[in-house]
Amino acid sequence: MKKTFIIGDIHGCYASFDQLLNDIAPVAGEDRLIILGDMINRGPNSNLVLDKLIQMRLKGYEIIALQGNHELMFLNFLSGKNINFFLINGGDATINSYQIKSPYSKDALKKIPDSHVQFLKSLFPYWEDEKHIYVHAGLQPGVKLAKQQPDWLYWSRENFINQQYDYGKQVVFGHTPFEEPFIQKNKVGIDTGAVYGGKLTCLILPEYTFKSVDGLKRA
Repeated sequence: MKKTFIIGDIHGCYASFDQLLNDIAPVAGEDRLIILGDMINRGPNSNLVLDKLIQMRLKGYEIIALQGNHELMFLNFLSGKNINFFLINGGDATINSYQIKSPYSKDALKKIPDSHVQFLKSLFPYWEDEKHIYVHAGLQPGVKLAKQQPDWLYWSRENFINQQYDYGKQVVFGHTPFEEPFIQKNKVGIDTGAVYGGKLTCLILPEYTFKSVDGLKRA
């Protein structure tokens, strides 16, 4: 039976991501892997996370990768916008992962592989299947998917989490960290704070079970 594996915010925690992949063991050409965004920033190995996803896709894995607010910040940074905002929100760790010494140098940005940039530009704002809607942060109640605004898709927190609105399908989201998966009838949050010393969590469908591994160890 085809499985769907949905993984919450990785934030550059490559060791945790690699361990989780080994544990869930998706099958190339058969299973689907959905990444809810925020693959990068704050953690030490954003470059390795992106490279792993790109290589898996080349090997035939079906990967649906969503854009999070941190990927949005990275793309803005790459185009010369809001550089300081990116850096103070964990972008400095991403820059370090590429061994870039000066983020203000255009030549230094050449160290970021074009395949990584193209991958970032290919990210989806949301995804939908028969039973679920997948999004990084949340959805605005009463607004069609195609008309959802970036503030809701990438940045919403309590204004989405506190909603009991029926979106027609259960919404699977990340962005807001919880100690354990946050489960309600209309939504389930699976960011369990890997980069903050929590866990990296995967929701496995159709079984509707969870698999977690330890996140980044903090001193």
